[in-house]
Amino acid sequence: MSDPRICIIGAGNLATRRICPYIGAASAELAGVCDLDSERAERTARRFGGTPYEDANEMLDEIKPDGVIICIGAQQHYELAPAIMRRGIPVYTEKPPAPTAAMAYEVAQVSRDTGVLCTTAFKKRYNVAYSRAKEWIASFPQSSLYSLSIDFASGQYSNEDEAHSFLLEFAIHAIDLAGYLFGDVQNVFAFAKDRDAYAVSLLFENGAVGTLNLNGGRSFSVPTEEVEISVRGGNFMTIHNSASWRITRNEKPCEWHEPLTFTSAGDSGNDTGHLAELVDFVGALRAGRT
Repeated sequence: MSDPRICIIGAGNLATRRICPYIGAASAELAGVCDLDSERAERTARRFGGTPYEDANEMLDEIKPDGVIICIGAQQHYELAPAIMRRGIPVYTEKPPAPTAAMAYEVAQVSRDTGVLCTTAFKKRYNVAYSRAKEWIASFPQSSLYSLSIDFASGQYSNEDEAHSFLLEFAIHAIDLAGYLFGDVQNVFAFAKDRDAYAVSLLFENGAVGTLNLNGGRSFSVPTEEVEISVRGGNFMTIHNSASWRITRNEKPCEWHEPLTFTSAGDSGNDTGHLAELVDFVGALRAGRT
């Protein structure tokens, strides 16, 4: 396959800051940009390439892309992703994949029934620190995993409704990380203060335990993201703000990573995970894999 031709639905801040600029770097071509705001679609297409559209069906009919990125909102991800997969076109949606777990399951079922790829973009799975954590955890047997602790907080959300809440818009990253790093969860117990704060206890299927401290009472400009991983035998890893980590093996410090003070081109896209997840999506299009 030559460079896959990608269309994007949604030309808001996230799309123009963290997706469109990386499509070329991921070895794909931005072929079409769709947004209900025609000026925004035209501006994004002018900056990054592709043809602007206001109607998604018209764009898909004319361009017949190799893949579609949907970056609008949870309800639109739920409504559009199945329709596009039924066209036979692989889909990449921003998180969250749907407003509820039941709806997300419906989207996944369409992917299974059609055999068409549907990717949900959880950037932290692809970020440098958590990629290293996943690799490090895999060096131990599952039975040796002891505990996972995640402290994850943001500034205040309005929480006017569930679809635009702290839990679905922000804390979902930490929830996804828990299962990604330690595997499927068997039992969950949680306390909540309105929609603003959550204290969660987890029991994983491999026998490990975990805790999540999630709240929207801190700051967007001063991030809080602390992860602690403990494994039998004096093995533990600490991750700070998706960037710094320390590893102790057999009770001896063995690895310390701090982000570079200077970089030649700013954020590489792999530090946040935004570029790396697009590279994986494009690789899946080329190889016909999940």
